[in-house]
Amino acid sequence: MGGYYRKNLVGTDLQRVYELASPRIRRYLRAEIQNVVDRVRGSGRILELGCGYGRVLGEVAPHVGRAVGIDITRGNLRSAASYLGTRPNCDLALMNAVQLGFGDAQFDATICVQNGICAFGVNPSRLVAEALRVTREGGRILFSTYSPRIWPDRLEWFRSQAEAGLIGALDDSQTKEGTIVCQDGLRLPTASAEEFRALFGDHGQRAQIREIDRSSVFAEVTKRESPRQVR
Repeated sequence: MGGYYRKNLVGTDLQRVYELASPRIRRYLRAEIQNVVDRVRGSGRILELGCGYGRVLGEVAPHVGRAVGIDITRGNLRSAASYLGTRPNCDLALMNAVQLGFGDAQFDATICVQNGICAFGVNPSRLVAEALRVTREGGRILFSTYSPRIWPDRLEWFRSQAEAGLIGALDDSQTKEGTIVCQDGLRLPTASAEEFRALFGDHGQRAQIREIDRSSVFAEVTKRESPRQVR
């Protein structure tokens, strides 16, 4: 959803990123998906913001009534349609995550994982606001980012992406403390637990923070009516 990913990492190139993952990164990715499945299992209708080529959606779909994925890139959606095949309970739509074309309270759960809060390149408060808007009261919102504990493995993963020509060469003078910076303009920070709490708190919600597998940090919210909306 960020301009960089929209132009440079689409469809098969995005899939290649995950094919380059080391065993430790693959474990992180599996643990992240498993946590999502565990938290949304049995939900009627879930939404994934930034579904890419369908990697997460395909794993979640068997455990929910209906799985909807949105992405801003047509190439990703074409790859997702191929990747997901004929799954009868998956829907895909071309949308911007900060301007969703859904009505209020349409989903039992909304997820935004794999550091989408930073990778999308959008206003994080607007992203959270839209996720909350389309989720019903009592529904669940899940956002995730990288844990600082996996920084060395994450750094190596991005170096391998650069070596494969998928992203620009890393700017070693700027890449540090959880932020990846490439010479071609890519900049990928991470969100802290405190930032997650503040983001959701600004919208009258309380985020519960969990670290999973010493590799990802999840902010989980059970949507409640914002005090500012009470009449």
